[in-house]
Amino acid sequence: MASILTQLAELKASPVGKTVNARLFEFKKLGQSTEEKIFLELCFCLLTANYSAEGGIRIQRAIGKGFLTLNENEMAAELKKHGYRFPNTRAARLVRAREHLGKIKPALASFQDEKQLRQWLVANVYGFGYKESSHFLRNIGYESLAIVDFHIVDLLEKCTLAERPKTMTPKRYLELESCLEKLGRKAGMTLAELDLYLWYIETGKVLK
Repeated sequence: MASILTQLAELKASPVGKTVNARLFEFKKLGQSTEEKIFLELCFCLLTANYSAEGGIRIQRAIGKGFLTLNENEMAAELKKHGYRFPNTRAARLVRAREHLGKIKPALASFQDEKQLRQWLVANVYGFGYKESSHFLRNIGYESLAIVDFHIVDLLEKCTLAERPKTMTPKRYLELESCLEKLGRKAGMTLAELDLYLWYIETGKVLK
């Protein structure tokens, strides 16, 4: 663990630290914005499930407010046009997500506990598991949930902090989240902050 803690401390003191802080500020700002903007971020997190963050960002920019208006066939055609891997199934999820439009901010305000809020999202947003729900909440300013992506798991395995599971069950997800919580405490970072640094270590990029 010592080597990863040293690496995290060095990154925090480097220009990467400023980039991470700026990204966290953007997340907070988004969480205080309109229902529509928050819904569009929810759509982004549906897009990136089993897909790259960079690809999701590109498609989010291309479709824009179409996430609010396109019907399922139109959405599938747009996703296919932009090279998305699962155009039909994901179009259905994106259109179905509109049933929550107008209800997201009230739902967010009704929970004090982030893990309970995540559980509500898992239970109510079709296509959201723990990872997608954590990703969405992190991207709108929440700080206490881990985005347990296999890139992150591979890094934990390299540092002998955890073993890569064959499948990501909810139980295993929470165990890995606990491992990241311990690392975050040692590093003096929130899980939101830690995720951005770990992602940078693995990919050389600070995305969302």
